[in-house]
Amino acid sequence: MQVIRAVGRDAAAKKYDILSAMMAHALAGDKHRQKLVLRLMALITSRYNWQRNELTVGQREMARLWCVDERTVKRDMAKLRAMGWLEIKQHGARGRVSVLGLNLERVLLDTKAEWANVGPDLVDRLAGRAADLPADNVVPLHRAVSAPQDGLWAEACLRLAEEDRALHDGWFAALREAGQADGCLTLLAPSRFHASYVQTHLSERMTTAVRRINGQILRIKVISP
Repeated sequence: MQVIRAVGRDAAAKKYDILSAMMAHALAGDKHRQKLVLRLMALITSRYNWQRNELTVGQREMARLWCVDERTVKRDMAKLRAMGWLEIKQHGARGRVSVLGLNLERVLLDTKAEWANVGPDLVDRLAGRAADLPADNVVPLHRAVSAPQDGLWAEACLRLAEEDRALHDGWFAALREAGQADGCLTLLAPSRFHASYVQTHLSERMTTAVRRINGQILRIKVISP
């Protein structure tokens, strides 16, 4: 899936579609998911800079907006970062708050199953906009014949395949779990090029999938023979 940026022509419509996808995802979940997504949507609609992809809000201001205490703010923001929906673009220092960014690709991947709840028009618009963007023209040199059979990476691959079958088959399925140590999951790629490309361009996607299974994994290292 390509990243959809809500800027330029039809920016307003894109924003509504992204918020609609988030809303549908929240309503399909339990009360905890609903509350968490609603709180993020409140930040987006009130303080998020779509053009620069920046969210700069202090915890005290968030607590006032959400009608909660700052401890709840810290907990929920940690959850949103762990989900991969929010990313730290610049850490706060000397009285300044951190600058956060919204990972629209991860948001759309996680909400995709609920797009149809809004209607086929939303599915067509979101899927169509992704298709209209330039596709990655790098083709893997090695085609995987099968996914790993067991272990943490095998479970992560199931999630990655559900998100994007073509990306999984082209890049992730060829990787093999080589070990875990000190919060690092090591994967073995079939070639040096494959390892370099995956580490450079797909590391975030892999790390998110793995951390949702095992939060003790802090990073992923891809090596070659």
